[in-house]
Amino acid sequence: MKSFEDLIEEVHNKGICQQCGGCVSFCNSMDYDVIGYKDQNSPPVFINKENCLKCGICYHLCPQTHVFDDELNRTFNLLDFSSMPLGNTCDLYSCQAVDYDFLRHGTDGGVVNSLLNYLFEKKLIDGAIVAKTNAPFSREPFFARNKEDLLSASGLGLGLSKQLEEVQRFHSYTSALPKIKTTKFKKLAVVGTPCQIYTIRSMQNLGIIPSQNIEYCLGLFCFENFEFDQRKVKQFEREFNLKFEDIEKIKIKEDLIIQLKEDKRKESLINIPFEDLKNYMRPACNACSDFSNVYADVSFGGLGSADNYTTVITRTKKGRQLITEALRNGNIQSLEIDSATGKRMKDILLRYAIAKMERKGYFVKSKLRSFKKVKSTV
Repeated sequence: MKSFEDLIEEVHNKGICQQCGGCVSFCNSMDYDVIGYKDQNSPPVFINKENCLKCGICYHLCPQTHVFDDELNRTFNLLDFSSMPLGNTCDLYSCQAVDYDFLRHGTDGGVVNSLLNYLFEKKLIDGAIVAKTNAPFSREPFFARNKEDLLSASGLGLGLSKQLEEVQRFHSYTSALPKIKTTKFKKLAVVGTPCQIYTIRSMQNLGIIPSQNIEYCLGLFCFENFEFDQRKVKQFEREFNLKFEDIEKIKIKEDLIIQLKEDKRKESLINIPFEDLKNYMRPACNACSDFSNVYADVSFGGLGSADNYTTVITRTKKGRQLITEALRNGNIQSLEIDSATGKRMKDILLRYAIAKMERKGYFVKSKLRSFKKVKSTV
């Protein structure tokens, strides 16, 4: 049976931990603080190693061990990334929030928070775990219960956000003590990156508490996330001639688009190609091949759509029903997409999906070459 020690050796020591929070959130009981985070930008570590039950849950849930790839691919009608880089695509939309508050405060078309608000209104969920931006390129998990909470969390920050840790506050699991604690929610939606959604699906595959409470997985497109310490902040400000304190909003289209606060610069929008952001990318992102969040119920991102619109991909029956009902109810609206527009959107998405797959291929080969070189010198 694999354990957290194997996870350290095979994932953490190789620098490919994506810090999704899965091993911390779903493997430990609140009463047994076995593993946790030593600091914000490092992988989890043993906190109380003597309490480890060696159940192997942490290893199985990790998106970098790929234990459940085949099972999840069958569940989501996905053969493999090489043949289906965008995953199983039911419907493709370009949508926008109807509520002005969500449109004004949100990212792109404000669609994700509009859908969450629809789910609140219809009492289909009683809580949502989202990412709240607390500074440019910096996020924290946030438990939203209503429209006001959603608005307070609106906006995009491209940093780490350990969404799955938030679930741990409301439930816990350990293989030797399947003790169900009282939860503060019964029906939950989670908005997450591909690695976070993968972990949730793995948990559901194992039947781990509280996966039965997670009703909707809303996935974000993710090409890469960023890490900023004080040195990198200053480097970024010099390189792109801006101040972090002047950043109003961040969007992702084909480039990273930074919107500055009014009167801070003659040109309020700064477009930065992803190629120019390599020095700020989290190294572990090199080991991920999922751009469009293929295991979500619905996937979202700005890429492929016009300004103030969100590209929406439905993947499951539940996801299709959510978008159809939200459109019918008037929470969101969609542009008419003809065959030429749909092809153009898919071509753009495919380009980024394939680029992320290829980046992982180069990264894995580079790691293998380095390993062989070190081995040959021993």
